[in-house]
Amino acid sequence: MISALTDTFDIDFPLFAFSHCRDVVAAVSRNGGFGVFGAVELTPEQLRVDLEWIEAHCGGRPFGLDLIVPNAAVGKDQNISDAELISMVPDSHLEFADSILSSQGIDISDLAADRNYDLMFTHNIQGQKTNAMLEVAAEFPVALLVNALGVPPPAMFDFARAHGIKVGALVGTVNHALNQARAGVDLLIAAGGEAGGHCGAVSTMVLVPEVCRALQKHNLSVPVLAAGGIATGEQMAAAMTMGAAGAWCGSVWLTTTEAETTPTVKRKMLEATASDTVRARLRTGKPSRQLRSGWTDAWESDGAPEPLPMPLQTLVSEPALRKVDKMTEAGHDGAAALATYWVGQAVGLMNAEQSVADVMLDFKNDFVEAYGRISAFVEGVNDATSH
Repeated sequence: MISALTDTFDIDFPLFAFSHCRDVVAAVSRNGGFGVFGAVELTPEQLRVDLEWIEAHCGGRPFGLDLIVPNAAVGKDQNISDAELISMVPDSHLEFADSILSSQGIDISDLAADRNYDLMFTHNIQGQKTNAMLEVAAEFPVALLVNALGVPPPAMFDFARAHGIKVGALVGTVNHALNQARAGVDLLIAAGGEAGGHCGAVSTMVLVPEVCRALQKHNLSVPVLAAGGIATGEQMAAAMTMGAAGAWCGSVWLTTTEAETTPTVKRKMLEATASDTVRARLRTGKPSRQLRSGWTDAWESDGAPEPLPMPLQTLVSEPALRKVDKMTEAGHDGAAALATYWVGQAVGLMNAEQSVADVMLDFKNDFVEAYGRISAFVEGVNDATSH
């Protein structure tokens, strides 16, 4: 296939895969797509280990790196110590999270000590570790740097330009897209409200053509990837008929054999419908879509505290959910009821566990079939107008 991005990144098929799992990233790139590694929770040392592994297993094909440095977060650009940040989390929120676990018979005695683990996420989104992460990335053939939740910081742009790396950004509205394009990004990911993880409220079917038309109107030549609710090649084809140069998918990889998801969460996803997700601030403090569970239901119930701004809500939710995953895999039924993970509405189309290679093949075959149907429609119109 030829698109604005296949030549730019020397790939066979313009399917970009976001994943926190290095196995998925390498497998997508190996099979002609473009894997993008989500590294917001890693230390620079951990990032080096994973990028070494990806480089060794991607078959010499290109891959990217995703960091999250939002334009707004508690403590950003301020000299706040870890202890001060943790002290900003109200006891009421910690007690509420504890009560959810306790109601399912889960021991909460070690949650406070585990909270320090999530400070790396906090350091990364506040930009404290951006330069260190970029210094690690410089050691590897990273072809794309992607930022979410705001315009990439100057350090990211400067680094990318100095190393010949393209810069991408996720957007959820037309205004966000125009701001990013004017800031100089090379690639826009238009993520509709159906998407897993952080997402806006506008649907993909509306957002993609709206962004493409706005860019054209303002003479901004930036390729767009469609994201949000896309789990098949036919959906990818539909997005490209609306002006996208390819697709960006995250959820579809979560039920692959290589995925980082726990067996329990993977089973839940395979059984879920599109209605079994919720878009809420309860996990990170910013709207994100995740699998509905006892945990999400509790936070959306009457009397639940209002989620805190990023990154404070993370310090409440992540220690608890890690404990849930640990207990779930130990066979704890109460924990299984709470288990959740980020996933989009495309979960309703993810009905069988497959390898990444098989998902890639299905995408390509479905795309070709969809293109054939569209071509037949056009031929039918031409035949009708010629008589």
